[in-house]
This record gives sequence, C-alpha cells and structure tokens, in this order.
Amino acid sequence: MSEVPDKQIKRLKSLLQEAETNVAAAKELLGSLLGDGEKAVSRTATKKSVATGAKIIEGVFDGQIMLGPEGKSYPVPANYASKSKLVEGDLLKLTIDADGSFIYKQIDKTPRKQLIGTLVNHDGAYFVEASGKEYKILLASVTYFKIKEGDQVAIIVPERKEEATWAAVETAL
Repeated sequence: MSEVPDKQIKRLKSLLQEAETNVAAAKELLGSLLGDGEKAVSRTATKKSVATGAKIIEGVFDGQIMLGPEGKSYPVPANYASKSKLVEGDLLKLTIDADGSFIYKQIDKTPRKQLIGTLVNHDGAYFVEASGKEYKILLASVTYFKIKEGDQVAIIVPERKEEATWAAVETAL
C-alpha cells in the first residue's frame, strides 16, 4: 500500500472542516426557519462565521471549561457559564471566528436535578454544601446572585452523575 501525501491529507481535513461548518450552518438556518427561539444576533454571528471560514468545535462542559475532541480544553467565560446555568455534561458549540473571537452556544442540556444547600468558602474558593456533599461553584455565580457565606442556595447538578464536582447556581434563597 502506498503512502498518502501530506498535501492530500491536509486537503481532506480542510474539506471535512468545511463540511462540518456547512452542516452547522444548515442546522442554524433550519432552526431559525422553524422558530426555535434563536436570537437574531446568534444567527447573524453564525452566518458571518461560516462566511469567514470560522472553525466550529463541539464539546462537553466540565463545570469550568469545555473539553473538545481529542481532550483539548477551551476556556468558557465564567459569566456565560453562570448566567446560562451550565452544568457538567452539557454540550456546547464553540465558533472560533477568523479574528480569534470565541462564540459559545449551549446545544444540549444534560438531565438535571435541583438541590438546596449552604454557601461555604474554603481559602477563597466557593462551594455549596448540599445532600452531604460539597459542590464547587463559580465566583461569577457568587457575585451575580450576590450570595454570602452561610446563605441558602438552590443549585443545579447533573441528574445521573454522582461524582459531579461542580454545580450551577439556580438562585439564592
């Protein structure tokens, strides 16, 4: 069997990336036509991204970052994660524009359950103690919801992930 030239491999990778981008754009367009509640800004950003040859990556949120294909990690803005109430296991789509800007979108939610607990602080890191376990929470959630140590907090955790270490704050009680 003969060896495949690097030029052909690069071209094939480029074609696959272009196909993935086109499929993502088609899904966005279909969603907008069916009225899935997408914001016009998000659709515009996606159309612009596809037109400029942006890279689209799908991955899993781990409580703080997105883990993409081949184990590569991508930073998720804490404010976005907090306000969107992302939990471990949620699927995200990252569009990296030609100018290097990152645009995240939650594309699937993992099944969730809600717990009530108490905010605690250990050496500057925040946790919510609920059901006999401590769950890490983002500092952005503490500031966004204006919660203080000792406050009661409703949190969201993955329904079927017993070893979850992160939680999203639903609200302060």
